[in-house]
Amino acid sequence: MKRTTLPLLRVRATVLDPSRGTLIAGPVQVPCALGKTGRTWVKREGDGASPRGRFRLRAGFYRPDHLGARPRTGLALRPIRPRDGWCDDPRDRRYNRPIPLPAPGVSAERMWREDAVYDLVIDLDYNRGPIRRGRGSAIFLHVARPGFAPTEGCVALRRPDLRRLLIRLGPKTRLLI
Repeated sequence: MKRTTLPLLRVRATVLDPSRGTLIAGPVQVPCALGKTGRTWVKREGDGASPRGRFRLRAGFYRPDHLGARPRTGLALRPIRPRDGWCDDPRDRRYNRPIPLPAPGVSAERMWREDAVYDLVIDLDYNRGPIRRGRGSAIFLHVARPGFAPTEGCVALRRPDLRRLLIRLGPKTRLLI
């Protein structure tokens, strides 16, 4: 049986804790973590907020030594390697792009992490074209920390929920935060 691609995922923040929310995918609702300062229309690097808006799902990454085979999805996925990073330094010309590590003198997010939050990562296409320095970087859909601890601005789901959802995601899927 062929599964249809979901056109839209919606994220709703909870009223009492803006760093927690619910991701709605058709009839399915799953809990999610959001940025530690909630959501914002005016995102800035380091503000801890999830950007509000409608975002395309560009592509993703997975950690093969933790997940095994490539997860099934309609999105382009590539394995994360130990030297993979993501530039979060607004002064660098590679700001908000994947970069190889080490990158001396440049602030960068390490993609190969031991805490498992980047075992599965989807690039949300926030501030990716054109890239505006200082407007936020490395905004992803990724695996949640235990207890749905807040993110630095991403949306995070339990690993089983993210894996189930991946099967229904494709290049035309949008995420509304």
